[in-house]
Amino acid sequence: MYLTKLSGLFIFSIIKFFFTPLGGPGLGLSFWETYFTCVSGGIFGATIFYFSANYFMKRAKEKYNALRQKHLDEGKPFTEKRKFTRGNKFIVRVKMRLGIIGTAMWVPLFLSVPLGCIITAKFYGDDKRTFPIIVFGMFFNGAIMTSIAYFLMG
Repeated sequence: MYLTKLSGLFIFSIIKFFFTPLGGPGLGLSFWETYFTCVSGGIFGATIFYFSANYFMKRAKEKYNALRQKHLDEGKPFTEKRKFTRGNKFIVRVKMRLGIIGTAMWVPLFLSVPLGCIITAKFYGDDKRTFPIIVFGMFFNGAIMTSIAYFLMG
């Protein structure tokens, strides 16, 4: 049962790091058990999605091009994907305001670990500081979120 609780927090931290520490007090785990489980899950997810971001971006582009070609071959009209959507403008605005440190630390927390790491890798994938900043952000944000969870529910 104990391992099931830790596994649940770990797996949920891979996807959505922001809310995961809130489950620790409800499961009867200590502060440190919750903290280290959530941080290790977040870092595991960040590692997977940051280093495979090129694959995901390349695959998305290939699928889009294949769909476009299919429509053209069948003679169907194909509406191009909008480049300047509200979401894209927001992400670029965040990138411009926060820079590499703010983007790498806060975007995986607030959006989700997979999406945040892929976006961060897209913008700052060539910079060697990016992944260590993401890891530091997991430790820092994990401490804040776990403290809030135990303050509110403890």
